[in-house]
Amino acid sequence: MLDETGLSLGIMPPHEALRIAFSKGLDLVEIAPKSKPPVCKIVEYGKYNYERQKKDKLSKKNQVVILVKEIRFNANTDTHDIDFKTKHIRQFLKDGNKVKASVIYKGRMITHPEIGQKLMEEILDKVKDVAKIEAPPKMEGKMLIVYLMPDKAKIAALEKAGNQEPKKQEPEQKENIN
Repeated sequence: MLDETGLSLGIMPPHEALRIAFSKGLDLVEIAPKSKPPVCKIVEYGKYNYERQKKDKLSKKNQVVILVKEIRFNANTDTHDIDFKTKHIRQFLKDGNKVKASVIYKGRMITHPEIGQKLMEEILDKVKDVAKIEAPPKMEGKMLIVYLMPDKAKIAALEKAGNQEPKKQEPEQKENIN
């Protein structure tokens, strides 16, 4: 048993500990119930509970949550759609999230898995400057799946160099001479 200042009062029966706590006008709180013998402390319960909640809140605030975002491709996805979706993959990776990229085979497309594998290689080639591959692409049912995680060193180098995304130059507008 510990008193309100943290000094050890030794091992004592529960009714004796309760008597001491009530004589001081405080509460007896079990701090470590699984230890042998259980550890109790004489404290003001409201203040103790407030401090514990504050500590829990602070530990949650410092937690880093990594989400897994999923982008799906069809085995015959068009090039513009591939570019559009890989741009999203790049942004998810730069935001610090993991990405699950999947190529889905529909109907008889499964008879030509090389088409989806070629598409997956193209996707991986487009994001290799910001991503690390967790495991090589693998087939799960009618889906070819790969998990990508952000490569913080490569992303930092890109941002330092200023090559985040190459911007397309807009064509100059011509004046109408009428």
